[in-house]
Parts: sequence; structure tokens; C-alpha cells
Amino acid sequence: MPSTAPLSAGPIAKGAFAGGLLIADRGNGRILIVNNQRRVLWRFPVAGSLPSGQAFSADDAFLSPDGHTILASEEMHQILVRIDIASRRIVWEYGHYGRAGAGAGYLNRPDDAYPLANGDVTVADILNCRVLEIAPDKHVVRQWGHTGVCRDAPPYSYNEPNGDTPLPDGGVLITEIRGSRVVRLDAAGHVLFNIHVPTTYPSDAQLDPSGNVVLADYSSPGVVVKVSPTGRLLWRYGPRTGAGRLDHPSLAVPLADGTILLNDDFRHRVILVDPRSGHILWQYGRTDAAGSGTDRLNTPDGINLVPPGTILGL
Repeated sequence: MPSTAPLSAGPIAKGAFAGGLLIADRGNGRILIVNNQRRVLWRFPVAGSLPSGQAFSADDAFLSPDGHTILASEEMHQILVRIDIASRRIVWEYGHYGRAGAGAGYLNRPDDAYPLANGDVTVADILNCRVLEIAPDKHVVRQWGHTGVCRDAPPYSYNEPNGDTPLPDGGVLITEIRGSRVVRLDAAGHVLFNIHVPTTYPSDAQLDPSGNVVLADYSSPGVVVKVSPTGRLLWRYGPRTGAGRLDHPSLAVPLADGTILLNDDFRHRVILVDPRSGHILWQYGRTDAAGSGTDRLNTPDGINLVPPGTILGL
């Protein structure tokens, strides 16, 4: 398990981000899509994008399967927004801007809002201790957990879930902050596994192509781990000093070639790590230098690969 991370942050293979990389740049209140040469291909918001009286600060943002919209969770604004890519305008909202709650139509620190192929969205509603599936007409189609019941007892209840990753089999991978647990459910809601993970503040668990769990530890120094479905530690990345040290990473995405893409929030960068060598292969944002100019980020909190050819010919 590497303890250092030499930096090699030049351009990567031409096809690596062939469709672009979406970054939720929370501190700058924007979303960017960049290519592997670090050129900005698309940005939001622009003049006229936002409803009157609203600011924008996305924690996470994900491209819809049809490539026409982006769904963003605004955790501290207590809302979800759907953005039309062509017009760069918000076309749908759920929640009440700036007002937390547990009743119908309310959220309390929503995180990881994922757009589904059928038009519904799922969201981890952290402080309400539930995961919701919400239809375009804003009715709740399905709920995992019981509102306000904050303990690890799946499938009945969950302890502050902050991740709700949809899976290809129709199931969901739920990350629980309290107790550091990851739960995999099948499409019917049955528990396939419920494991403890070696993190202080687990964030946004994902499955790799082999079915192992990859997740970030939102701490300082931060860590990325891979564990088996039984909870056995397979890999750990967590240099305590130097270029590779992480500071509150919040999402680590395993790619098909085995590399790990992650946003390192408080070091103001997105990086691609080779787990075999521990090297940083590519970076967007300047380490420890928050900003909004060329190749600058400010507390990036979400990433999403854009499939080639899915959005505006990018």
C-alpha cells in the first residue's frame, strides 16, 4: 500500500475523458465540464440561469442518462435542481430553498442526487435518515429507511446516509456516516451486505467492476479505501504528507482501467490516481490554491464522467 504519491499531472491518454469530466465546483458556485487537456467545454450558471433570489452551490452533480440535463444537490440550500444543458437554466426543483424539513416536499441536507433512466431521481436525505426516489411530478415513489429513525438497521432504518449510488441490477449502495457502514440492497430492497468500513467519515461509496466497494474518507488527512463485500480491506491510499496527501476527499470513482478518480475538496483539486504505483496521473485545479481562473477550483465536491457523444457533441 503506497505511502507517497509522486505527482505526474500532465495530459493523460486522449480517450481518458473523451466525453469530458463534470466537476461540481462548490466553493465557486458553478459546474464545469473540462477535457483531459483542462479546457473548459461547458459551464453553469450564466446570466439568467437561476431563479430570482437564489444562489447556486452544488455539492454533487450527475448527468442524466439521456444526456440532456444535469441533476445537482444543493445540500446547504436544501434543494435539488435539474439543469437543462442546452439552455443552461434550472428547469425543475425539489425541496424548499433555504428551509430544511421532514414533511412532504422537504429535505434536510440532501446529498448525491442521481437521475435515473425513467426520469425519477434518488437522493440521500442525510439528517432525515432516509433515501428517497422522487418522480418528475414531485411525488415520492419509494423510500428507504424511516424518516427520523437514525440507526443502522437495514432495510428498516439507516444512520445519516450520505450516499445512494444506483446499481446496474436496480439495487442501491447506501453509505451511512454514523457507524461507518455501507449497505448494498437489491432491486427489491433486500440486504445483500451490510459492512463496516475502515473510515472516520465514509463518503459516497461506489462499486468497482469486480463488485468491491471503493469510498473516500472525508477527513484530514483523507483516505480512499477498497474493501470486499465482506468488509476485508483490499487497498488503502492515504499519504500523510506531500503531494499525495488528501484533505477531505468526498467522492472516489473507480474507472474501468483500475485507476481512481477523486475530488480532494480542501486541497481544491480533482486527481486521477494509479492504485498500483500511488502516482497522481492527472490533476485539475492547483493544489492548495483556491481560485476561479484558469485551472482553478474552490472546494470541488462532485465529479461525473461524461460518456463520449452524449452531450452537445462534446
